[in-house]
Amino acid sequence: MTENAQRAPDVENHHLSPREARRVTLAAFVGTALEWYDYFLFGTAAALVFNRLFFTSLDPQAATLAAFATFGVGFLARPLGAAVFGYVGDRYGRRPALLTTIVAIGVATGLIGVLPTFSEVGLAAPIALAVLRLVQGLAVGGEWGGAMTIAIEHAPKKTRAWYAALIQIGSPVGTLLSSGAFALVLLLPADQFDAWGWRLPFLAAFPLLLVALYLRVKLEESPVFAELVAHEDRAKVPTFEVFKRTGGRLVIAVMCAFLAVGGFYMITTFAISYGVGTLKLDRGLMVNATLIASALQIVVTVIAGKMAVKKGAAYMVFLGGAATAIAAFPVFWLLDTKAPAAVVLAVVLGIVMMTVGYAGTGSALADLFPASLRYSGVSLGYNIAGALSGFMPFLSLAALEAAGGQSWAPSLVLFTIAAITAAGGLLARRLAPID
Repeated sequence: MTENAQRAPDVENHHLSPREARRVTLAAFVGTALEWYDYFLFGTAAALVFNRLFFTSLDPQAATLAAFATFGVGFLARPLGAAVFGYVGDRYGRRPALLTTIVAIGVATGLIGVLPTFSEVGLAAPIALAVLRLVQGLAVGGEWGGAMTIAIEHAPKKTRAWYAALIQIGSPVGTLLSSGAFALVLLLPADQFDAWGWRLPFLAAFPLLLVALYLRVKLEESPVFAELVAHEDRAKVPTFEVFKRTGGRLVIAVMCAFLAVGGFYMITTFAISYGVGTLKLDRGLMVNATLIASALQIVVTVIAGKMAVKKGAAYMVFLGGAATAIAAFPVFWLLDTKAPAAVVLAVVLGIVMMTVGYAGTGSALADLFPASLRYSGVSLGYNIAGALSGFMPFLSLAALEAAGGQSWAPSLVLFTIAAITAAGGLLARRLAPID
């Protein structure tokens, strides 16, 4: 796949100390952890709460579909958020964009915790829920790409795949926090959980936001962006330039990120719904399985990040995609046994396999775009993948119904997502970094 991408000035070879790189990575990581805490929280609530409290005028199956559709709405907003915050990040700086995104995510999530339910205000409840989900989606559209960009641009070039992988640990940490919060409130009696218990994890977003904002305010602007300003090499309309100059690379970026978004929600959001709704498994078992898998995901991310420095980030994307494709059907076979140990193993297997590729995703995407378009290119690639794959829980549930409840249908969806990412990793390996 050929490009007409022009080579930007060499603004990457700064002699940055590992200490400075670690400090910036920590600030980016904390914000990203909050981002995923908020986003995963909504996914868990869509499977366990929103279908019953916000869509109660529908039958149970239709209510779950509606909850997942609301969950997917946030993904549709992500490419728009990528374009908006990519413009800010590539024109005015990575730092102001990242300050804005983290505030928007934290406030939107906290407000979900005070929303009235359908029984209290009727149709206004699901509408307000969808609006706040849209705000989440817009902000997330600029958050991950910005955090990845600023961390990579502060890191020594030869080891930036390692620092990029450290940012990815924000995903399992966010999952641990959100799943742990729900595991705690699920200990409440059912009536108390429905009345107020489910709100507590959302309200916790406010104090978490203060911590993340404190670290982000102290964050220094990227030295690479400072060089771009000095060379007057900033694109006037970054999104347009990404499509014009690096359109083929953008397609590959979308493929590389497909599993990182859609596959993960297949193993978390959809698997929880499938386990609880179809297999009638205990809610606590499914949430606890996610907790165990998330803890192991941290370890796997560290190992895969080290491998990405030696083997290349794109290679790790391919490896993770191929491994997940192989595991797609066994994951659901294990769930179908209903045995607690097998259920935990299924969730662990699915998440660990895709984490191998997820660890390399950030660096692989960053290598595809020049510095002048990096914030926009990385954000668009990741979030177009999110928009395309965010409805996978919805699609998988519909496929499950069409297949008469047979798990081969969602297994096939997961296999397809993984195969697309594996192909993207192979293509990315053939392209040399622009810078």
